[in-house]
Amino acid sequence: MKVIGKIRLLRLAGILIILSVLAGGCAAEDGTAKDDGSGIYTSLAELSGKRIGVQMGSIFDEVILDRVPDAEILYYNSFPDEVTALEANKIDGLPTLKMIFSQFQQETHAKYAMIDEPIYSVPLAYLFPKNEEGLHLQKQMDEFLIGLGKRGELGKLQEKWQAADEADRVIEDYRSLPDINGTLTFVTEGTFPPFNYVRDDMVVGYDVDVAALFCKAYGYALQVQTMTFDALMPAVQAGKCDFAASGIAITEERKENVYFSRPNIEGDVVIMVKKKADAGGAGAFFTSIRESFEKTFIREHRYRLFLQGIVVTMIITALSIVFGTLLGFGAYMWCRTGGRFADAVTRFCVWIVQGLPVVVLLMLLYYVVFGKTSLNGMWVAVVGFTLTFGSAVYGMLRSGVNAVESGQTEAAYALGFSDRQTFFGIILPQAAQFFMPAYKGEIVTLIKATAIVGYIAVQDLTKMGDIIRSRTYEAFFPLIAVAVIYFILAGILTMIVSRITFSIDPKKRTKEQILKGVRIDD
Repeated sequence: MKVIGKIRLLRLAGILIILSVLAGGCAAEDGTAKDDGSGIYTSLAELSGKRIGVQMGSIFDEVILDRVPDAEILYYNSFPDEVTALEANKIDGLPTLKMIFSQFQQETHAKYAMIDEPIYSVPLAYLFPKNEEGLHLQKQMDEFLIGLGKRGELGKLQEKWQAADEADRVIEDYRSLPDINGTLTFVTEGTFPPFNYVRDDMVVGYDVDVAALFCKAYGYALQVQTMTFDALMPAVQAGKCDFAASGIAITEERKENVYFSRPNIEGDVVIMVKKKADAGGAGAFFTSIRESFEKTFIREHRYRLFLQGIVVTMIITALSIVFGTLLGFGAYMWCRTGGRFADAVTRFCVWIVQGLPVVVLLMLLYYVVFGKTSLNGMWVAVVGFTLTFGSAVYGMLRSGVNAVESGQTEAAYALGFSDRQTFFGIILPQAAQFFMPAYKGEIVTLIKATAIVGYIAVQDLTKMGDIIRSRTYEAFFPLIAVAVIYFILAGILTMIVSRITFSIDPKKRTKEQILKGVRIDD
């Protein structure tokens, strides 16, 4: 066992070294790049037939197809994913807001260029549920924005969040706002600087600042949650929040489903491309490693985001394992004693759960089943993964028990064992030897599957990695960190289950343990 443990550690160390070298090499290349100030593409005409990255849920695909009809549109879940794809040459350009591009120019040492050609100007606003309460809040927000505009404060807020120095971007701590007229839940993307991003464990940005000032003016306490951009509209429609914003453009089609406030900013759409660059040498290799590590873990105490993500991921995984195991075992025992009806009902439920993609199951639970409740995303995720893990456990138990010879049961009855004693003392321990390898594999699958919970406003490990990528504008180091952490967590859980497997191995039990409860007559 010790030898195997050492081999695993050596493998892990090797993986870490290889991944770090890859990350450092890429970082070194980027960090030493030199450019002549111009982009690879300088006009929209040059993008004809090129690959353009678009964030799902945005209107940018319509804008691009209107100006560059033969462009190839590739969709991405988040803005950091688009930037990663652009950096890796998976796409040739991406549409974004000029305010976003200015942020990139400041924080990435001008690694990107803008096609200096007018594209589109879009009004951006806050959206509210299409109900009586939503209409009331929308009217209050309109009144508030009109007041900010007349006093010139709205323009000052925009200037503040485009400031080059992060220290100038001061925001009031909205977490301490008094609950005079109730608490509002505001959802935003959290990965779209300077409109919204995470700084020192707090979501900040232009959209958040305006929302905080609005709540302060009208006596509301404020809770801020983050989720993917394409989930913002469904969250508002389902009543999971009171209002939302993340550079969301006003369109007639969207107006059919939500209420929009008056525009809080006019956003100019631009095309961002990579600059012409000559890659530098490998002299800055270790410097790039150190800078990437500092930006990913140290700056703004970002290591705490990883720790928070690990805690959330482990809570969801651990509770889903416990509850899923109990659910699967309970379902199997019900079928074992409940007859054909119980078996038919259980098989149907398992068929439904296993037939749905996990992300679809989670979204159905979050927006439909628990749409009108206050159950937060983490507990919805626990419910969803409990169902999926429980259905897997049910299948494992069936196959494992069926693999035990029927003669074992007959022999146990002949020795005087009751049905309960036979199942728990003879059949189940032997069946465990058949299904425990699959059980351990299912645990590894489960912890990796939790990476999708960001769709339902859960800040797990993967979501925290996305948040950090949105601040560092680097893909390799944050992604490698997330991958290694998942690798370690899966190893820890597998080791724990292996210990349990060892303790229930029938071959490791003593004669006294085997014959416990059996009366042997002389």
